[in-house]
Amino acid sequence: MAKRVRDIFSMFVLAIFSKVIGTKPYSRRSAPAEPESEANECLSWRLAVEANNMPGWSTVPLHCLSHVETYMMGGQYEQDVNYIVKQIESYVSQVVLKGDGCDAWILDIDDTCISNLFYYKDKNYGCDPFDPGGFVAWVMKGECPAIPAVLGLFTKLVEGGFKVFLLTGRDQQILAPATIANLHNQGFIGYHRVIFRNQSFKGKSAVVFKSEVRKQLVEEGYRIWGNVGDQWTDLQGECLGNRTFKIPNPMYCVP
Repeated sequence: MAKRVRDIFSMFVLAIFSKVIGTKPYSRRSAPAEPESEANECLSWRLAVEANNMPGWSTVPLHCLSHVETYMMGGQYEQDVNYIVKQIESYVSQVVLKGDGCDAWILDIDDTCISNLFYYKDKNYGCDPFDPGGFVAWVMKGECPAIPAVLGLFTKLVEGGFKVFLLTGRDQQILAPATIANLHNQGFIGYHRVIFRNQSFKGKSAVVFKSEVRKQLVEEGYRIWGNVGDQWTDLQGECLGNRTFKIPNPMYCVP
């Protein structure tokens, strides 16, 4: 009985999550069941990815498609994100702000604030090679739904007095208007600044780009209390902040 109640609740939460764009993203495709040994191997692969023991990996192994699909669609991903956000909120509750307007928090955008799951579902959950043109076309639609737990965290940070910076590797010249409209539509209102990758960082790695931005914020006098991202490259380099928190993402890796 308890399992049945949990199943119904999970379906209800996922329906709300997808309502924003009027799609049914969590309908399972008829992928064949994995042999037990293969399923265990894919679980180990995902753990290695999340532990950053496979930096720079390119695509999800094809035989792990069913595993990643089940993880992303079956409720475990949402549970993991919710659990991590609770840890972040526990830390936030212990921070004593200086009250001088310089208490900062950094949030990544893609698959931290808003989700690209609908896009990657059509790309076999990351088994297909990255398609830059296809991703730009997806972003221009402005249909990325908010990740509910992170939207709640964002709201608490803003209301709690933090200056929230949204830091993204999206191209400023091409994707800024669509991204800002998408963020506003999903409830991300009240941030201090959205920072995009501009021409001066063209060709530079994510670690170099985000390190330089954080360093500039520190030089402006901001204290970075927290830094949240779905990629390890969001959380590496200089001026990381007092605490870093990793959101799970087994679908792609930004080197």
